[in-house]
Amino acid sequence: MAAVWIAALWLLFAATHMAFSSQRLRPRLVARLGDRAFQGLYSLVALAIFVPLVSTYYAHKHTGPYLWTLSMLPGVRTLGYAVMGAAFALVVAGFVQPSPAGMMRVRPEVRGVARITRHPVLMGFGLWGLAHLLLASVYASELAFFAGFPIFAVVGCEHQDQRKLAASEGYRAFHAATPFLPFSRLGFVKGLAELPLPLALAAGIALTWALRHYAHAWLSGS
Repeated sequence: MAAVWIAALWLLFAATHMAFSSQRLRPRLVARLGDRAFQGLYSLVALAIFVPLVSTYYAHKHTGPYLWTLSMLPGVRTLGYAVMGAAFALVVAGFVQPSPAGMMRVRPEVRGVARITRHPVLMGFGLWGLAHLLLASVYASELAFFAGFPIFAVVGCEHQDQRKLAASEGYRAFHAATPFLPFSRLGFVKGLAELPLPLALAAGIALTWALRHYAHAWLSGS
Protein backbone atom coordinates (compact mmCIF):
# COMPACT_ATOMS: atom_id res chain seq x y z
CA MET A 1 0.00 0.00 0.00
CA ALA A 2 2.85 2.40 0.83
CA ALA A 3 4.41 1.79 -2.59
CA VAL A 4 1.12 2.79 -4.23
CA TRP A 5 1.01 6.07 -2.26
CA ILE A 6 4.63 6.81 -3.16
CA ALA A 7 3.97 6.13 -6.84
CA ALA A 8 0.83 8.32 -6.71
CA LEU A 9 2.81 11.21 -5.20
CA TRP A 10 5.43 10.84 -7.93
CA LEU A 11 2.67 11.02 -10.56
CA LEU A 12 1.22 14.13 -8.92
CA PHE A 13 4.68 15.71 -8.70
CA ALA A 14 5.36 15.05 -12.40
CA ALA A 15 1.89 16.17 -13.50
CA THR A 16 2.02 19.51 -11.66
CA HIS A 17 5.60 20.12 -12.76
CA MET A 18 4.76 19.67 -16.43
CA ALA A 19 1.41 21.45 -16.23
CA PHE A 20 2.87 24.58 -14.62
CA SER A 21 5.68 24.73 -17.18
CA SER A 22 3.53 23.91 -20.20
CA GLN A 23 3.21 26.25 -23.17
CA ARG A 24 -0.50 26.65 -22.43
CA LEU A 25 -0.43 27.46 -18.69
CA ARG A 26 2.99 28.98 -17.99
CA PRO A 27 2.61 32.14 -20.15
CA ARG A 28 -0.77 32.89 -18.56
CA LEU A 29 0.58 32.54 -15.02
CA VAL A 30 3.69 34.60 -15.79
CA ALA A 31 1.54 37.34 -17.34
CA ARG A 32 -0.70 37.44 -14.28
CA LEU A 33 1.86 36.92 -11.49
CA GLY A 34 5.16 38.07 -12.96
CA ASP A 35 8.22 35.90 -13.55
CA ARG A 36 9.54 35.81 -9.97
CA ALA A 37 6.16 35.18 -8.38
CA PHE A 38 5.53 32.39 -10.87
CA GLN A 39 8.84 30.73 -10.03
CA GLY A 40 8.00 31.06 -6.34
CA LEU A 41 4.61 29.44 -6.83
CA TYR A 42 6.17 26.73 -8.99
CA SER A 43 8.69 25.94 -6.24
CA LEU A 44 6.08 25.98 -3.46
CA VAL A 45 3.84 23.51 -5.29
CA ALA A 46 6.82 21.25 -5.96
CA LEU A 47 7.84 21.33 -2.28
CA ALA A 48 4.26 20.77 -1.12
CA ILE A 49 4.28 17.44 -2.99
CA PHE A 50 7.94 16.40 -2.73
CA VAL A 51 8.17 16.75 1.06
CA PRO A 52 5.22 14.36 1.66
CA LEU A 53 6.71 12.04 -0.97
CA VAL A 54 10.00 11.80 0.93
CA SER A 55 8.36 11.58 4.35
CA THR A 56 6.01 8.82 3.15
CA TYR A 57 8.95 6.79 1.94
CA TYR A 58 10.93 7.30 5.14
CA ALA A 59 7.92 6.25 7.21
CA HIS A 60 7.54 3.04 5.18
CA LYS A 61 11.07 1.95 4.27
CA HIS A 62 11.53 -1.74 3.47
CA THR A 63 7.80 -2.42 3.20
CA GLY A 64 5.98 -4.50 0.65
CA PRO A 65 7.41 -7.55 -1.12
CA TYR A 66 11.19 -8.01 -1.07
CA LEU A 67 12.56 -7.73 -4.63
CA TRP A 68 16.37 -7.83 -4.78
CA THR A 69 19.77 -6.91 -3.38
CA LEU A 70 21.93 -6.46 -6.47
CA SER A 71 24.93 -5.25 -4.46
CA MET A 72 25.59 -8.89 -3.50
CA LEU A 73 26.61 -9.59 -7.11
CA PRO A 74 30.29 -9.15 -8.10
CA GLY A 75 31.11 -5.64 -9.30
CA VAL A 76 27.67 -4.15 -8.69
CA ARG A 77 28.67 -2.27 -5.53
CA THR A 78 31.59 -0.65 -7.36
CA LEU A 79 29.31 0.23 -10.26
CA GLY A 80 26.74 1.69 -7.88
CA TYR A 81 29.27 3.98 -6.23
CA ALA A 82 30.59 5.06 -9.64
CA VAL A 83 27.05 5.98 -10.70
CA MET A 84 26.56 7.84 -7.40
CA GLY A 85 29.76 9.83 -7.94
CA ALA A 86 28.68 10.71 -11.48
CA ALA A 87 25.28 11.79 -10.13
CA PHE A 88 26.75 14.25 -7.62
CA ALA A 89 29.25 15.53 -10.20
CA LEU A 90 26.45 16.29 -12.67
CA VAL A 91 24.37 18.09 -10.05
CA VAL A 92 27.32 20.23 -8.92
CA ALA A 93 28.33 20.99 -12.52
CA GLY A 94 24.73 21.81 -13.41
CA PHE A 95 24.54 24.46 -10.69
CA VAL A 96 27.96 25.90 -11.60
CA GLN A 97 27.16 25.90 -15.33
CA PRO A 98 23.36 26.26 -15.63
CA SER A 99 21.78 24.66 -18.68
CA PRO A 100 19.59 26.60 -21.12
CA ALA A 101 17.24 23.62 -20.92
CA GLY A 102 16.15 24.78 -17.45
CA MET A 103 13.84 27.60 -16.40
CA MET A 104 16.65 30.17 -16.27
CA ARG A 105 17.44 32.27 -19.33
CA VAL A 106 20.94 31.09 -20.22
CA ARG A 107 22.76 31.52 -23.51
CA PRO A 108 23.08 28.15 -25.28
CA GLU A 109 26.74 27.12 -25.24
CA VAL A 110 28.10 23.65 -25.98
CA ARG A 111 30.94 23.19 -23.50
CA GLY A 112 31.73 21.47 -20.24
CA VAL A 113 28.81 19.58 -18.74
CA ALA A 114 26.64 20.28 -21.81
CA ARG A 115 28.82 17.80 -23.71
CA ILE A 116 27.80 15.13 -21.18
CA THR A 117 24.08 15.97 -21.01
CA ARG A 118 22.03 19.08 -21.62
CA HIS A 119 20.08 18.29 -18.43
CA PRO A 120 22.81 17.84 -15.79
CA VAL A 121 20.81 18.50 -12.61
CA LEU A 122 17.74 16.40 -13.38
CA MET A 123 19.82 13.62 -14.91
CA GLY A 124 22.09 13.73 -11.86
CA PHE A 125 19.12 13.12 -9.59
CA GLY A 126 18.02 10.35 -11.95
CA LEU A 127 21.40 8.65 -11.62
CA TRP A 128 21.18 9.08 -7.83
CA GLY A 129 17.96 7.08 -7.78
CA LEU A 130 19.41 4.46 -10.13
CA ALA A 131 22.47 4.06 -7.90
CA HIS A 132 20.23 3.30 -4.93
CA LEU A 133 18.46 0.57 -6.88
CA LEU A 134 21.88 -0.98 -7.41
CA LEU A 135 23.15 -0.55 -3.85
CA ALA A 136 20.11 -0.93 -1.57
CA SER A 137 18.04 -3.88 -0.46
CA VAL A 138 15.01 -3.17 -2.60
CA TYR A 139 11.47 -3.75 -1.41
CA ALA A 140 8.34 -2.42 -3.12
CA SER A 141 8.65 0.90 -1.27
CA GLU A 142 12.28 1.35 -2.40
CA LEU A 143 11.37 0.53 -5.99
CA ALA A 144 8.52 3.06 -6.02
CA PHE A 145 10.65 5.79 -4.44
CA PHE A 146 14.05 5.42 -6.08
CA ALA A 147 12.79 4.40 -9.53
CA GLY A 148 10.77 7.61 -9.56
CA PHE A 149 13.96 9.67 -9.87
CA PRO A 150 15.24 8.26 -13.21
CA ILE A 151 11.71 8.01 -14.61
CA PHE A 152 10.92 11.61 -13.71
CA ALA A 153 14.32 12.72 -15.05
CA VAL A 154 13.66 11.19 -18.48
CA VAL A 155 10.03 12.34 -18.70
CA GLY A 156 10.72 15.79 -17.25
CA CYS A 157 13.75 16.43 -19.45
CA GLU A 158 11.89 15.38 -22.59
CA HIS A 159 9.09 17.77 -21.62
CA GLN A 160 11.63 20.58 -21.12
CA ASP A 161 13.16 19.89 -24.52
CA GLN A 162 9.83 19.98 -26.33
CA ARG A 163 8.81 23.21 -24.56
CA LYS A 164 12.11 24.92 -25.36
CA LEU A 165 12.12 23.72 -28.98
CA ALA A 166 8.66 25.18 -29.49
CA ALA A 167 9.53 28.49 -27.84
CA SER A 168 13.09 29.19 -28.95
CA GLU A 169 14.74 29.04 -32.37
CA GLY A 170 18.18 29.28 -30.76
CA TYR A 171 17.59 26.18 -28.67
CA ARG A 172 17.39 23.89 -31.70
CA ALA A 173 21.11 24.05 -32.46
CA PHE A 174 21.96 23.44 -28.79
CA HIS A 175 19.54 20.51 -28.72
CA ALA A 176 21.08 18.94 -31.83
CA ALA A 177 24.65 19.35 -30.53
CA THR A 178 24.16 17.96 -27.00
CA PRO A 179 23.22 14.50 -25.68
CA PHE A 180 20.02 13.76 -23.80
CA LEU A 181 21.20 10.82 -21.67
CA PRO A 182 24.46 11.33 -19.72
CA PHE A 183 27.64 9.97 -21.33
CA SER A 184 25.73 8.78 -24.42
CA ARG A 185 28.01 10.56 -26.93
CA LEU A 186 31.79 10.38 -27.25
CA GLY A 187 31.97 14.15 -26.90
CA PHE A 188 31.67 13.72 -23.12
CA VAL A 189 35.44 13.05 -23.03
CA LYS A 190 36.09 16.63 -24.16
CA GLY A 191 33.50 17.87 -21.69
CA LEU A 192 35.39 16.21 -18.83
CA ALA A 193 38.45 18.28 -19.69
CA GLU A 194 36.57 21.59 -19.72
CA LEU A 195 35.78 23.67 -16.68
CA PRO A 196 33.90 23.37 -14.39
CA LEU A 197 33.96 19.58 -14.80
CA PRO A 198 37.24 18.80 -12.99
CA LEU A 199 36.01 20.61 -9.89
CA ALA A 200 32.57 19.01 -10.22
CA LEU A 201 34.06 15.52 -10.54
CA ALA A 202 36.17 16.05 -7.43
CA ALA A 203 33.12 17.37 -5.57
CA GLY A 204 31.05 14.39 -6.72
CA ILE A 205 33.60 11.88 -5.48
CA ALA A 206 34.05 13.73 -2.20
CA LEU A 207 30.30 13.99 -1.59
CA THR A 208 29.77 10.31 -2.36
CA TRP A 209 32.50 9.29 0.08
CA ALA A 210 31.43 11.71 2.82
CA LEU A 211 27.73 10.88 2.65
CA ARG A 212 28.36 7.14 2.60
CA HIS A 213 30.79 7.12 5.52
CA TYR A 214 29.44 9.90 7.70
CA ALA A 215 25.83 10.77 6.91
CA HIS A 216 24.19 7.71 5.34
CA ALA A 217 23.43 5.89 8.59
CA TRP A 218 21.82 9.02 10.04
CA LEU A 219 19.84 9.82 6.88
CA SER A 220 18.66 6.33 6.01
CA GLY A 221 19.09 4.26 9.16
CA SER A 222 21.42 1.83 7.34
